[in-house]
Amino acid sequence: MVSQTLTDDDVDRIFRALADRTRRDIVRRTLTAEASISELAKDYDMSFAAVQKHVAVLEAADLVARIPRGRERIIQGNPEAIRRAQQLLGRFEQIWRGRIDRLDALLAEDPSSAQDH
Repeated sequence: MVSQTLTDDDVDRIFRALADRTRRDIVRRTLTAEASISELAKDYDMSFAAVQKHVAVLEAADLVARIPRGRERIIQGNPEAIRRAQQLLGRFEQIWRGRIDRLDALLAEDPSSAQDH
């Protein structure tokens, strides 16, 4: 499977979408089992229209797909989009760990050799 490179706009959409707890919950739920918007809306203290708006934000970020099935629209999580976001965070972690490793090496230097300079 070829991993699609994320543009800055893609990254912005993904993290903006995941910044909301309801949307994170919708992604979590639809990664484990697909659900209609009506089924999703039952578990939130908000209107059906508000849940539809949350789903639209997630769909724009490619975190979920809306699949027509009869009169219903079934929402299904997109694990590949989560993998791409995870890879991005992994790259940030590598940068951070590299900086920590350099700091550790600097702190581990022999203090007497540092005074000679």
